[in-house]
This record gives sequence, structure tokens and C-alpha cells, in this order.
Amino acid sequence: MKFYIKMPLEIIPYFEKEIIEYYICLENGSLDKAWYHLERAHIIGQKYPYEHSLVHWKMLLFGIKIKSLKEIIGQLPRLLVGGIKSFVGHVPLGNTGGSNVPPLKPMNVPPDIETILKLNS
Repeated sequence: MKFYIKMPLEIIPYFEKEIIEYYICLENGSLDKAWYHLERAHIIGQKYPYEHSLVHWKMLLFGIKIKSLKEIIGQLPRLLVGGIKSFVGHVPLGNTGGSNVPPLKPMNVPPDIETILKLNS
């Protein structure tokens, strides 16, 4: 069993870029685009406990901001167990992390993110 503790240096700039884009879109009131960048950050960071939990925290705060009870309730269990699942390498590849998708459902990885994830192969 492989334990995932720290995001590889090669991937960090791509994860950080999505988080920055999230904040820019949020500040500009582009909520759909902001969410899109959170989903991308989730796909990139879901293997790593800190980054995975960070994205779910931001998704929870986003749910609070938009007053979505579904998102708030959906993020709580993800926030509680997401990091643990990352640590033991048991995450559904490509899952976007929102309450609009089942938490254990694998999904297609966008081609550009697939290339990013291969940087650590």
C-alpha cells in the first residue's frame, strides 16, 4: 500500500493556479467559473490529504456563500473523510468533489489535468 502524504513539487504550481483562479472568479462574481476551478483543484489535489481537505473546505465555504444547503451538507462528510482516503490512496480518480456527484464515483479526467498528473509518474 502506498501512502500519499505530500503533493509532488511538479504538481503544486498547477494546483495553486486553480486556487488562484477560483479566488479571482469569486471576487469578480463569476460563481460558475469559480466552482469550475475548485473542481479542477479537487481533481489535481485529491490524492494528497492536505490539498484534498483544503479544497473540500473551500467547497464548504462556497456552499455557505451561495446559501446552498445541499452543498454544505454534502461537503461535511467529504471534509471529514476525504483526507484520510487520500492518505491511504483510496480516491475515485477524476471525481470533481461537489455534492452534485457521488463521493466515490470515478469520473473522466480532463486531458490537460491527466498530463499534469503524469508529471509525478
